[in-house]
Amino acid sequence: MTCHELEALRLGLMNVLGTSDRSAREHAEKELDGELDGPIEGLAEADSLSDLQRHLDAALVDLEEQVAAADEADPEYDYLRGRLVAVRDAERSLARVVDHGTGFLDDLGETHHSLHDAFPADE
Repeated sequence: MTCHELEALRLGLMNVLGTSDRSAREHAEKELDGELDGPIEGLAEADSLSDLQRHLDAALVDLEEQVAAADEADPEYDYLRGRLVAVRDAERSLARVVDHGTGFLDDLGETHHSLHDAFPADE
């Protein structure tokens, strides 16, 4: 059992960031071989942070359903629960990335306005 959600999120984040690390991409693609459908496919092919958030949320719903339906006596049960914790943590981390990006965008706007206040353009 592998953590498809995290590998797909890595691929999507590589898309968003423009990462060209071929070995990291190939590793993630190998982990996901035959698993690219639904939210996992959406994550792997995402090209924006909002797409990543949306598909990760859907993947979490699927994973929560798997955990709820799993037999606690199954040897894989603890791993499945651990996977859920890891994906929820990734969801919080992604939210922080979005918040920081939004803050950076706001800061650039303020800097731009401050620059024009200090050096007014001739109209």
